[in-house]
Amino acid sequence: MSSLSPFRIFIAILLTILGALISAQSGSTLAQIIIMSAAGISAIAIAIYDSPDKHIADKILLDRQRERYISQGRIEAYQNLIDPLSDPVMLIRNAKVAMANASARKILGNHIVGEDVRVAIRHPAAADRLANPETNHSGEPILLVGVGSAEQRWELRINSLNDGLKLVQLSDQSSSYAAERMRTDFVANASHELRTPLAAIKGFIETLQNPAAGKDDDTRARFLKIMFDEADRMQRLVEDLMSLSRIEAEKFQLPNEPVDLSKLIAESKGFFLNSRGKKDRDYLVDLPTNMPFIVGDRSQLAQLIQNLVSNAFKYGRKGTPIKVHATINRSGAILKLSVSDQGDGIAPEHLTRLTERFYRVDKGRSKAIGGTGLGLAIVKHIAERHGGRLEISSVISQGTTVSVFLPIAKSAADNADVTNES
Repeated sequence: MSSLSPFRIFIAILLTILGALISAQSGSTLAQIIIMSAAGISAIAIAIYDSPDKHIADKILLDRQRERYISQGRIEAYQNLIDPLSDPVMLIRNAKVAMANASARKILGNHIVGEDVRVAIRHPAAADRLANPETNHSGEPILLVGVGSAEQRWELRINSLNDGLKLVQLSDQSSSYAAERMRTDFVANASHELRTPLAAIKGFIETLQNPAAGKDDDTRARFLKIMFDEADRMQRLVEDLMSLSRIEAEKFQLPNEPVDLSKLIAESKGFFLNSRGKKDRDYLVDLPTNMPFIVGDRSQLAQLIQNLVSNAFKYGRKGTPIKVHATINRSGAILKLSVSDQGDGIAPEHLTRLTERFYRVDKGRSKAIGGTGLGLAIVKHIAERHGGRLEISSVISQGTTVSVFLPIAKSAADNADVTNES
């Protein structure tokens, strides 16, 4: 028997009052007794009557409430599990998003909870697999392109849970894809850069094999010079490729040699003045009085300076000087080494790509002056290996400044001690 409902108690009281009123109007005592008894029995019957159908309906309602409470408890437990995850994760029930962690809401929008999954993840490959609630999933990866942004690549995994939920996880594969694309582009570009001078050398050798051309001293001298220049260009490219490979292989090995950058800059200036026909006025240097030491790899830092100065001379206007200058930040923790030219400058849209391997703003000009397209990529990798960073600024028609920020590991007093010991 179920508990008495307020409605039935109200009806029972109403019948009892109605029986009393009718019996009061009846003149016969026996009639009054009969009417009162009938009203009382009816009231009691209505108050305590419980039909089988009503009992079953109450039980179904109770079971549904219990299922809802249990399901809600599971959902809350899952929420606590998926919230800390960095990957976007969602729980799907009946093709609708029942729950999403912060990462999923950030990528797909805060509105996705309660939405149809096909609206939440607007991708045909995902919609096909998630639209049917009865489909079982084992977590096989599905590649999604363009979710979040056009450049992003995601790996979607769906797992069916025991309680009718589907766990959907998105893993960002954009960096892996970019790395693979960079590797492919690198191999293609390196092959092209090596093939071009090789083809030129081979062509001139075939020309010189012709007796008529081989006997002409002027023609032979001109062809041999071109062959030498192409071989020299190919050698520089191979050396740069080997340097880049060596720097990448050593990037997890922290350098620990105290390096005096002022000496490296002086050596670089001497090289350009003695070997490249530059004048003292072409290579300006402005360094702090007490130039701090950098803990690093001496040969790599020398290559960094050499690449920056070489680029400045290549792309600066003829007859204008380049300037090497250094400053120390207020805390004395960072040295900023900059190399500036007075060239044509670089448009803003090119600046972010200058450190990409083989990227050139003007391909024709770069090849004409002997650039390999790897100089700034090498500088960037050397800076990062030393715990620093690279920054490029440029103004059209005024010139370009490339700066490297390097951490200072020793105080000025320590530097003086190191100098005295050496």
